[in-house]
Amino acid sequence: MLRALLFSLLIFTVSAQAAKKEADDGSQIQPDNYYPRVKLETTMGDIVIELDRRRAPITVNNFLRYVDKRSFEGTIFQRIIPGYIVQGGGYTVDYEEKSSYPAIFNESGNGLKNTMYSVAMARQNDPHTATRQFFFNLDENDNLDPGSSWGYAVFGAVVEGYEVVDAIGEVETEYKATIGFADAPVEPIIINKVELLPPQF
Repeated sequence: MLRALLFSLLIFTVSAQAAKKEADDGSQIQPDNYYPRVKLETTMGDIVIELDRRRAPITVNNFLRYVDKRSFEGTIFQRIIPGYIVQGGGYTVDYEEKSSYPAIFNESGNGLKNTMYSVAMARQNDPHTATRQFFFNLDENDNLDPGSSWGYAVFGAVVEGYEVVDAIGEVETEYKATIGFADAPVEPIIINKVELLPPQF
């Protein structure tokens, strides 16, 4: 009886360790760091954002797996509305849409607000359609916070490179008729490299 119990415990432990090792949802990336930092190297300068895994665990883990796969590299900021938002992370320089993981649950009710320099997930009208596109808030955009309906999930904030975000938000934009994109930069702003920084603890 004791031998069978010990064997079952061993199998459970091995299975749990294997499942943890095989996890690919982002939770395995700096798993003990509640506030991982990511540096975006763009054609207009570097931006460092601090993610809030305590308030937005699903969203942060989802973002980190794109970082880990280097999937944001070579993408652009394709939508820029001065004084409002800078959105990117989903398209190549040729405006080809990048592949995505499945959509995630909307964590907009986590208490984080769409304040200036916060980072939030872009989505379609359906609240639970965010995949990989994100945006920087260029103002106090409380209209994007949840109220009687779902809002846009904030999952971090800019901690370095505020001037770069401001500069991106002021570039000249145009309507690209061939792909139906409004507010697209005349000159592409490219995310060349995305790096997960070492933990600060």
